[in-house]
This record gives sequence, C-alpha cells and structure tokens, in this order.
Amino acid sequence: MARREGAWPARPRPLDRAVTLNDPEVVRRDYASESRLLDRRSIYETSEGPSTLDVLWDRIAEAAPERVLEVGPGPGELSERMATELGAEVLAIDVSERMVELCRARAVDARLGDVQALAFEDASFDLVVAAWVLFHPEDLDRALSEIARVLRPGGRLIAATNSELHLIELWQLLGIERTRYSFGAENGERSLRDHFASVTTHVVEGAVSFADAAVVRNYVASSILYGHLADRVPEVTEPLRARRKNAVFVAKKAA
Repeated sequence: MARREGAWPARPRPLDRAVTLNDPEVVRRDYASESRLLDRRSIYETSEGPSTLDVLWDRIAEAAPERVLEVGPGPGELSERMATELGAEVLAIDVSERMVELCRARAVDARLGDVQALAFEDASFDLVVAAWVLFHPEDLDRALSEIARVLRPGGRLIAATNSELHLIELWQLLGIERTRYSFGAENGERSLRDHFASVTTHVVEGAVSFADAAVVRNYVASSILYGHLADRVPEVTEPLRARRKNAVFVAKKAA
C-alpha cells in the first residue's frame, strides 16, 4: 500500500486527561477532517475473509427500508448507496461539520445532529443505521433510547462495531493490551436488549496485513487515541498479520 506524497497524518497530541472513544473532545478532534478516517480505512484493502461491510449491507438490503436515518455517516458512501440502490429516502446526521459537508457532496440529505438528542418525531423511520459509531456517544443508553423512539413499530437498528480483539496483534506490538469499547462486539447485545424486543448478532472474522513498519506507523498515527505512540513502532522483518473481528447487530423494535 503506497503512501501518497505528503499524506502522513498529523499525529494528534495526547489530551491532558485519560481519553476514550466516547469522549466528546476526542470525537470532535478525530472527525474535524476526513484524513485520519481515510488512513484507518485504507488498511482494510488487505483484508482476508468475509467482508463486514458486505454482512452489514446484506442486513440493510433484507430490511427493504423506505425511510432511513444513518447516524455518524462519515463521508456518506453508505447513505448514498442506500438511496441509489434501494431507492430509500435517506437522512444522515453527524456531529462533524466536515462529514456533513462530504455527505452533501454526494447528494445525501445530511444535517448536523447528535444521536443523543434526535430532532425527529417519534416513529419517523423504519431503519436506523449506525456503522462503527455507537462507541462514540457519551451517554450510550440515551442514544439507544433516542434511536428506539424515532423507529416505527417493528423497525430496526442495524449497527456495526469492533471486538476488543480487533487488530489485537498490532496493539500488542505497542504494549497496548486491547481497546475498550462502550459499545463493542462483547457488550453491544446486552446494551441493545434494554431498548429492543429482539437482537441478532453476526460476528465476522478475518485478518489484515501490514506490509512493513512504515504502514504500521501510518496506521497508528491515524489513531486519535494512540497516534502519539507512532514513533514507538519497531522495525518488522515480515508483514504483520492482525486479526479482524467485528460484529453486526440487528435490533428490532416491538411491533
């Protein structure tokens, strides 16, 4: 995977206090631009095994939604695909002005908004999609309550997230045991069952390969939590293979 000239991501300085992925300041800084997000995504070009994105898409398509809310859409590729391929009416909300801007460039109806306080009436959507975003709200219970509120009876939330074992070999290389998620493969179903009538979990496993130390360093630098550790990446004599473990949840509201 070749680096673009001048494309090394700026390594975020550690904040003055311990931070987590559901720290509002971390979220604000991480998504002020798309650069770190795109650098993190680039490693999945080397993925082996089933695609979590394919599993996510299959669950969305089988729901045959008419009106969809995507929370935390990033640059908007999934929202655009749901609109064009499924013919759904799609709205997207994000706390990042830059992500809203990128979504609108794809002709997605995107708005600034917070999943913890959705500006929509009860029973407004038959599907809510949250792809790798529910570990960001500071108050997960409130976010899930809001999602359930805006879903129609029988509606679904489809959410994707990571396991604490996701890329564990990479983090162990830096002496980091694992990333803790407020909404992860290990604890997501338990949180969802407090708000939905039924929950189905699809675990997807595979691997990714980091070709050399420069690729590892670039990926670590793109992390808002661990970017300051990029200089600690040791030289590696062969590609680093790291496991990929995600979960896709389908949570249904009572009819």
